[in-house]
Amino acid sequence: MNQPYRYNRENATRVAGTTTLKDAIGQLLKAYRLQTRFNETYLEAFWGRMMGQAIASRTNRLYVRDRKLYIEIASAPLRNELVNAKQKLIQLVNKDMGTDVIDDVIFI
Repeated sequence: MNQPYRYNRENATRVAGTTTLKDAIGQLLKAYRLQTRFNETYLEAFWGRMMGQAIASRTNRLYVRDRKLYIEIASAPLRNELVNAKQKLIQLVNKDMGTDVIDDVIFI
């Protein structure tokens, strides 16, 4: 009986001159100057994963414009905590994104 083919990394080979899908998408975003908007959209979509459920559940609105993160927080004590930790928040977001996406945080 023939065993079904099982993919594993040891058997995987890449043909010379080919590009991974990740690299191809990265090149496409760069060529069309869409990388910045992609990063902003990713940040908006994955805010809960980055900050955790406690902060995400108290975030009413969130968007990025001109490298500024605008956040509307429902909880006044949480908002005060985030205002005090603004620089740390910027560093955390940029580190999670792997690139500098935001330069400032504005609380609305």
